Amino acid sequence: MKFSASQIAQLLEGEVIGNKNLNVHGLSKIDDGKKGTLSFLANPAYKEFIYSTEASIVIVSKDFEPERELPSDLTLIKVDDAYSSFAKLLDLYNELKYDRKGISEHAQVDDSADLGKDVYIGPGVVVDAGARIGDGAKLFPQSFVGQNVSIGSNTLVHPAARILADCIVGSDCVIHSGVIIGGDGFGFAPNSENNYQKVAQIGNVIIENHVEVGANTTIDRATLGHTIVRKGVKIDNLIQIAHNVEIGENTVIAAQTGIAGSTKIGKNCMIGGQVGIVGHLTIADSVKIAAQSGVSHSIKQEGKIVQGSPAIDIGDYKRAYVGFKNLPNLMKEIKKLKEEIKNLKATNLE
Repeated sequence: MKFSASQIAQLLEGEVIGNKNLNVHGLSKIDDGKKGTLSFLANPAYKEFIYSTEASIVIVSKDFEPERELPSDLTLIKVDDAYSSFAKLLDLYNELKYDRKGISEHAQVDDSADLGKDVYIGPGVVVDAGARIGDGAKLFPQSFVGQNVSIGSNTLVHPAARILADCIVGSDCVIHSGVIIGGDGFGFAPNSENNYQKVAQIGNVIIENHVEVGANTTIDRATLGHTIVRKGVKIDNLIQIAHNVEIGENTVIAAQTGIAGSTKIGKNCMIGGQVGIVGHLTIADSVKIAAQSGVSHSIKQEGKIVQGSPAIDIGDYKRAYVGFKNLPNLMKEIKKLKEEIKNLKATNLE
């Protein structure tokens, strides 16, 4: 796909400084620009690279004024905000990249499945009995959609993702490669022979609209009822969400976090990487949990920030950490004081 400087400027409501007819076919970073690509300058720390970049077109903010001579073949597009304009182009590029329609002859779609308009079903995709695929949804190669699964309009399912029986995925979602939605929850009960008897997991997973689930994340089905991911939630790669968990609207969760069963997380929370959350807890709205924290108790105060394992108020954690860093010196001082006390006692006995 090729676009001219004038076409890009028209899309971004910008001004071309240079060759309006210059074409580009790709995107690049300004410090690693290549001929025929488009880049942008938003961070002042990268300003020096605009004088040496090989990118053909660079988007800059209107207040940019070169301090020395630019490359002779470089075309600029001046816009109100370079970063947001480039983000807009990335969105457009992504749309074009995934703009596919039709059903591959190498896909396996059950006759009872209900397919919407303009769907894409790639090679090796399996759509099982009773599944419903919304208008404009895209199932990329080797993905699996189980019995009675519902996928909303314009949702994108990347290669090798698995959405198992009876689960529901809303509209405008992104499910990345390797994701498993609806695997069995970790439910076992000890029996009289001291073995563990599997407890059937007969609930499902409900994912609302505008949710993104990162690669190789697993979201377990409920034992009974639902595991629920509310609208606008963003989930990173390699995350485990256990059975009957509920995650509130617009919460974001970073990689390698694990959330145990039946925990309820509020809306607008921010959870750092490698956080572990014990089961059957309640996390209030707008809570922030720092990376590598272990949460073993409910957090009922809205907007609270916690850190550590077990997680405590972040202010208390920082003060405690100062003491922890000084612990070797404190131990030396204590040892020295003990020696002094011992010597004083010996002197008094004499």
